[in-house]
Amino acid sequence: MTAARAALDVPIAGMTCAACAARIEKQLNKLPGVDAAVNFAAERAAIRYDAATATAAQLVDAIRKTGFEVPPRTVELALGGMTCASCAARIERQLNKLPGVEAVVNLAAEKAHVRYVPGLAAPDLLVATVVKTGFTASISTQDTHGEEKARKLAVYRAEVRRFWIAAALTLPLVGQMIFMAAGGMTHGEPLPRWLQLLLATPVQFWIGWRFYVGGFNALRGGSGNMDVLVALGTSMAWIYSAVVTLAGLDHQHVYFEASATVITLVLLGKILEARAKAKTSAAIEALVKLQPQTARVERDGKLVELPVAAMIPGDVFVVRAGEAVAVDGDVVDGSSSVDEAMLTGESLPVAKAAGDKVFAATVNGDGLLRCRATGVGANTLLAGIIRLVEEAQGSKAPVQRLVDRVAAIFVPVVTAIALVTFVAWWWLGGDFTVALVNAVAVLVIACPCALGLATPTAIMVGTGKGARAGILIRNAQALELAEKIDVLAVDKTGTLTQGKPAVTDVVAWGDAAADEVLRLAASLEQGATHPLAHAIVAAAQAKQLVLSLPTNTAATPGRGLAGEIDGAAVMLGSPAYLAAAGIAVPQDAVARLQEQGRSVVAVAHGGHAIGMIGIADPIRASSRAAVARLARLGVEVVMLTGDNARTAAAIAHEAGIARFEAEVLPGDKSRAVEKLKAAGKRVGMAGDGINDAPALAAADVSFAMGAGSDVAMKAADVTLMRNDLASVPDAIELSRATLAKIRQNLFWAFIYNVLGIPLAALGFLNPVVAGAAMAMSSVSVVSNSLLLRRWHPKE
Repeated sequence: MTAARAALDVPIAGMTCAACAARIEKQLNKLPGVDAAVNFAAERAAIRYDAATATAAQLVDAIRKTGFEVPPRTVELALGGMTCASCAARIERQLNKLPGVEAVVNLAAEKAHVRYVPGLAAPDLLVATVVKTGFTASISTQDTHGEEKARKLAVYRAEVRRFWIAAALTLPLVGQMIFMAAGGMTHGEPLPRWLQLLLATPVQFWIGWRFYVGGFNALRGGSGNMDVLVALGTSMAWIYSAVVTLAGLDHQHVYFEASATVITLVLLGKILEARAKAKTSAAIEALVKLQPQTARVERDGKLVELPVAAMIPGDVFVVRAGEAVAVDGDVVDGSSSVDEAMLTGESLPVAKAAGDKVFAATVNGDGLLRCRATGVGANTLLAGIIRLVEEAQGSKAPVQRLVDRVAAIFVPVVTAIALVTFVAWWWLGGDFTVALVNAVAVLVIACPCALGLATPTAIMVGTGKGARAGILIRNAQALELAEKIDVLAVDKTGTLTQGKPAVTDVVAWGDAAADEVLRLAASLEQGATHPLAHAIVAAAQAKQLVLSLPTNTAATPGRGLAGEIDGAAVMLGSPAYLAAAGIAVPQDAVARLQEQGRSVVAVAHGGHAIGMIGIADPIRASSRAAVARLARLGVEVVMLTGDNARTAAAIAHEAGIARFEAEVLPGDKSRAVEKLKAAGKRVGMAGDGINDAPALAAADVSFAMGAGSDVAMKAADVTLMRNDLASVPDAIELSRATLAKIRQNLFWAFIYNVLGIPLAALGFLNPVVAGAAMAMSSVSVVSNSLLLRRWHPKE
């Protein structure tokens, strides 16, 4: 019999040449029954293999063993049918059983964020796995937000209709109970029992059918959930009452009002919970609504209104006064001011002219701008922000692990407690009815929903508020850790300062002229990317000095640069850099500039020092206040800079910073962070440049200034779109406010169950009161999280 042949097509990352592809192909073809072809240009491997002798996991492992990677992909699934934390845990568990899959399920958002290895898993398989578990699932993208919202609205309206029907059928039963409790009848019941049976039965089996379906799916999947508890508890009450009614046992009490009221109240709780949960995602909804739908694009010399989805990079489009910018782009001509508050939280408009960048959904002021598209569709800054916020809202905080462990055993433990309650009351009291009622009360008061919603709802509101304030939090772990930092290491340039250094002094020594000192320095610095180099070149250009082409250049990172200009050796850099090369520099003159907070660049020509350039990068107006706020929050600020000790001391004093480390080379910043961590501190790092990326990665929590490099932003846990150090204390305060809400939610969710279940077991709660309490517990947790919407960053 011929073994079944299977096919696998996977992407491969890290190949740099055709030899890499050949090595991977050779390794794969060593496996029995494998026929592989690796395409270097496409960075993919097409593999056919015998399913009896190899598996997809073995093939992926073989690729990894050659030193290359099959890069994972991410997909978001919109889920339906979850009712509590146990449901979310079950879906997560089933998805994570698949090879190459890492899934996190968010009960509040009804989403699953999944990372999977192509070849080992695929979106269709992920959806099928969720469906097999007993829930609904579909691929979620920014384009499907409208469909998902419409689907949720339709489900919500159906739930509302069912609730009102249940309320109409239950009201007579509750009215009878209240009437009898008030002494309205001493013998018999106002409603005939056959009528009570007719009223309660549709509530139990039509309105309450969702609980049976959800409970069956949960048990089929090997676990329990809230549906199991509700279905089991109300069924016990209904079956007992039905038997008493049909058997004509008029001396026994019936509990139709208990079963119907519990189902009605649980439905009411779910409706209120759904309304509250919808508000937790308001930030995402607001961001999505900001995206313009059309743009005025130049086509054949004419302006044509096109859907934004039809635009491509390079399209030239026009933004009139008062209109929203359609896509990311560069201003080609025109000038105006643009309101970027939706991105940065900054209320003041930003001036724009030719060469400046504009971003989708920002609002043009009173001028006309003609722009060239650079980022469209999913590649705009706004789309990136939406993705980041969605990922953060779908992530799981470390504090959630305790909840997950509790949720895994919650339903079996509660069911066991209910069984013990029933047996104990019947055995010790001899009253079957009392035993049944108390067991039902235990089942319906227990609610894993409050536990499951405690953390994700607070995280959704907190990250959403942060996004509106220009604070983009990468994941829930960063949000949780931000409140705990003791020390904040800050890079000086672009973080404490404006990041726009300018030449303030050009001092010539001996026979050299100041302009010649500047010209030689600018000639050597051409092509350099350091902010100080830009300042020197800009100063020379402002004086219209004629620059020469440098040759034989050699840079020493963080220290200086050497090369030849017009055939003569030229060096520039820190005074220590020149001194190390045996070139004497007048230290008194250097010290005077450094004490004024200037960064000093010494210049040598032909082996002799000919002058120095003083460069200042002004402190941001808000930096001193931000440092003071951090101190009040209990966070010590440590400045890291490549400047010498005198310059560093002057800048630190101006910013109100007591502790700094000077002459820190770019590669040493991460070591400085590690040193702070070794002292037992929880360390945050704020920076904006490419050379800050290793230090940002080394910190417990990292903050990247939004106007900085893409590398720094990708390495950071928190991106500050406002490009202002004042956003760091805002982020810490938001973290503390969010974690406070999570702790409050968890406290009440645990206390509610810890107190409620024993009270029910001891007979102090009847099922109706227990059902009402259970329904309101989830609503109270979500409502408490919504109080976070009152948080606002400090002005």
